[in-house]
Amino acid sequence: MKKLIGNAVVGQSGGPTAAINATLAGVIRGVLDENCHGGAIKTLYGMRNGVEGLLEERLVNLTELFADEQKLIDLENTPAAALGSCRKKLPTLSEGKETYEKLLEIFKKYDIRYFFYIGGNDSMDTAAKLSEFSKICGYEMRIIGVPKTIDNDLIVTDHTPGFGSAAKYIGTTVREIIRDCAVYTVKAVTIVEIMGRDAGWLTCASALGRRVDGFEPDLVYLPERDFDADKFLFDVRAALERHPNVVIAVSEGIKSADGKYVCELLGSGSTDVFGHTQLTGCGKALEHLVKREIGCKVRSIELNLPQRCASHLASKTDLDESVLVGRGAVKAASEGVSCHMMTILRKSTNPYEIEISSSDVSLIANQAKSVPNEFINEEGNHVTDECVDYLLPLIAGENTPRFEKGLPVHIVI
Repeated sequence: MKKLIGNAVVGQSGGPTAAINATLAGVIRGVLDENCHGGAIKTLYGMRNGVEGLLEERLVNLTELFADEQKLIDLENTPAAALGSCRKKLPTLSEGKETYEKLLEIFKKYDIRYFFYIGGNDSMDTAAKLSEFSKICGYEMRIIGVPKTIDNDLIVTDHTPGFGSAAKYIGTTVREIIRDCAVYTVKAVTIVEIMGRDAGWLTCASALGRRVDGFEPDLVYLPERDFDADKFLFDVRAALERHPNVVIAVSEGIKSADGKYVCELLGSGSTDVFGHTQLTGCGKALEHLVKREIGCKVRSIELNLPQRCASHLASKTDLDESVLVGRGAVKAASEGVSCHMMTILRKSTNPYEIEISSSDVSLIANQAKSVPNEFINEEGNHVTDECVDYLLPLIAGENTPRFEKGLPVHIVI
């Protein structure tokens, strides 16, 4: 293998998570490890706000900034994207000649030979496009996609860094909601809306209490099954017959057989820069439906941003694996791997054992992993034991951050 000497750049893209900075810390640690052994990567730059900031040359020297071990530890426990994020989608090579020429100019100016991009599906698309461009223009680079998404919807990898912490927060919060709702005898329905556009992985986590004390939502609805309002009302009435306090977990992206999102009943129908429908109000729409058709007390709760930024309740397993994935990305690139996304392969569930690997990013980008059929019950209104057993190892362990004056310490770059 030819030793490729030069500098590296790392960026974060898409929605933040409680573990995305642990992955960044892993990349930094990987570069520091390489430097200690005479590695080829001399300086690691961080791009502020992903490729958007890279195009504007808004770079920071991470090798210098994180020479101190305590800063790296604090970074691992800091939520959101410390470098800032973006939602910028690179154009196709044929349509964005000027953009790619600008990127090449910046790569040459800073002698960038290694590119690490931490993100979800759209970020893997960016890594795939840059890999293709570097080959066409003849500029030797090693480009690695580093997975991050609370949605857990990237294919090939068993799960994604960031998902375990979000699942831990959801499982904990829903159990707390169930406890709160159980204090009254008045018939009431509480609908908890959970993130998840096309994949219901996060909503599955609402059922984790099943393995602790048996308390879980009465009903769980995922985007993987067509939503039928009449069947939903039938399920709710049946649950109210069993006990007065019904808790329901729903994915924000549930939709009817004709493909219409439930939230579109109230939403604006606007889209983001990637053309995705802006999902909001699914729980509120169902709240109005229950109020109108059943008439009992009903409320909806949208868990919203805390699902992805609750670092005080992060999964230790998730943070540890996030660091491993970041570190593994540097090791793979230094060994000649390029145009790959890092992956987590599950070797065993009990005892839990994983292996860090990688796979061709061009085969992963723009595809989504759904909750499999065996994880959803026959009625389509809950999850199976197999699903809960898959999730449990991912939320294991607690990682207490350093506190100052009663509050967690966060690193701001």
